[in-house]
Amino acid sequence: MSELKAFDDTKAGVKGLVDAGITKVPQIFILPPKNRPESLDTSEKQFIFPVIDLEGIDEDPIKHKEIVDKVRDASETWGFFQVVNHGIPTSVLEAMLQGTREFFEQDIEVKKQYYTRDITKKVVHTSNFDLYSPSVPAANWRDSLFFSMAPNPPSPEEFPRPCRGILMDYSKHVMELGCSLLGLLSEGLGLDRCHLEDMDCAEGLGVVGHYYPPCPQPELTIGTNKHSDNDFITVLLQDDIGGLQVLHQNQWVDVPPTPGAIVLISNDKYLSVEHRVLSNKVGPRISVACFFSTGPLPSSKLYGPIAELLSEDNPPKYCATTVNAFSDYFRKKGLDGTSALLHLKI
Repeated sequence: MSELKAFDDTKAGVKGLVDAGITKVPQIFILPPKNRPESLDTSEKQFIFPVIDLEGIDEDPIKHKEIVDKVRDASETWGFFQVVNHGIPTSVLEAMLQGTREFFEQDIEVKKQYYTRDITKKVVHTSNFDLYSPSVPAANWRDSLFFSMAPNPPSPEEFPRPCRGILMDYSKHVMELGCSLLGLLSEGLGLDRCHLEDMDCAEGLGVVGHYYPPCPQPELTIGTNKHSDNDFITVLLQDDIGGLQVLHQNQWVDVPPTPGAIVLISNDKYLSVEHRVLSNKVGPRISVACFFSTGPLPSSKLYGPIAELLSEDNPPKYCATTVNAFSDYFRKKGLDGTSALLHLKI
């Protein structure tokens, strides 16, 4: 605990350790041997990742149905897919990654003013949101910057300077893409196109920039522990370093760096994919995850398996809960390698 506190008090994150020239991974980051990602557990089998081309989605009804079928199939079998021709200009994607990188690589004294564990703030720079969670086996080799972008975004002067301009632009594009994906996912479930959006699945948008510094002993630690996300869908942008893996058919599969990845919960009809990020001697690796959820918390609205999907043959597998209660549980539990959904199983 004293080592965790000493690390936290520097407000310099993992990048601060690397900048100080460490050659060995500090004890608080070393995973127990049973939790370490072995090269043996990464699949040698060549899986073909689901890549879905969204071009012409609103112009041709036949193409639209083909895309809905592909989205449904990928969500049921992988819980994950990549999208191309999604309408977000490459220049915007690159600027978002660059702005994130510039934030983490600016002067430590400037960065420190954003470092906090107060999750009610709209701009939060931290390293390991679950640093003090007793169930997490070790700290992750990662620093993060969180923005609450919807429904009530920060005022422009609250944004750190390096990402001030691009964040608003990128969030607008991602919100459009997210709503489009929710429409496809709704149709894939046999529901009206607006169903998930009408459930307020895109009311809230959290944008998180992750910075994974190069690691001197990547085999001893991990960038992000195995977990599934605690939102409705996640749209992920990553750079070209690699390291993201998803669990597919009980094997860890490397995700080739391509913008756009999503997950969704719906009574196990769509998979909520477990994923992790390996540490690497090469870096930094930059990624930006956009989490779609409900509007302002706390909300008393209950979420459970979608009523229209239930029947005698397909009874609910999960209890209903509020997003607030689920998020609190997820944060307290931390990324300990187990699903936050398990405690809601009926």
